[in-house]
Amino acid sequence: MSNIDFTPELQNLMQRVGISNFKALSRAAGVSQKQILRLRRGEIERMRVDILLKLSQALQVPLTELITIFSQLEVVKEKPPQNQELLQQIADLTAEYERSQQQLEQQQQQLQQQFQQESLQLLESLLVQFPTAAQKARENPQLAAVKIVPLIQKPLEKLLQSWGIEAIAPVGAEIAYNPQLHQLMSGTAQPGEPVKVRYTGYRQGDKLLFRAKVSPTPLPLEDYRIE
Repeated sequence: MSNIDFTPELQNLMQRVGISNFKALSRAAGVSQKQILRLRRGEIERMRVDILLKLSQALQVPLTELITIFSQLEVVKEKPPQNQELLQQIADLTAEYERSQQQLEQQQQQLQQQFQQESLQLLESLLVQFPTAAQKARENPQLAAVKIVPLIQKPLEKLLQSWGIEAIAPVGAEIAYNPQLHQLMSGTAQPGEPVKVRYTGYRQGDKLLFRAKVSPTPLPLEDYRIE
């Protein structure tokens, strides 16, 4: 164990970013106080690169600078060849880690952009045609709404299909009540009893996204309302 105490150097860095004590640093960096103690004792060679990176981010100090600060002259003088080699290994690992992080961020951005582009292509007809159709409907209140429905329905169906999402049952269908797939909007029903779909639900493979909203049949007169 090294007899060197880097506590003053660490406290100086903490003071710059308004971290009052080692416990607060532990929380801010997401590392244990044992790791912070190692840093204070000059045992940086025993610390993992990801731990050092978290501390450098919490202290707002570049990782290479953090390694330099806590690998000062006294440590280097003890065993120059070994320590210099060790510091070089840490620097190499640090550079590799940072390159990996940058590549990961770039891949995430590319995947997000690809997802957005594919979604926009599927919704192209809706994005292009719907604003015009909506304006025509405002200009001509007599225009049948049924003519506008396909502009919304077809792109939406294509998008859901590409994501592997399927409707549980179409609106208006009479089906057997299944409380795992259906949500009663009014009245009561026992499993297997007939119910009518008021709002469709969706699932993606084996995963239930939204339960279909249903009402018992025959539907009470007061429940024929638009929400």
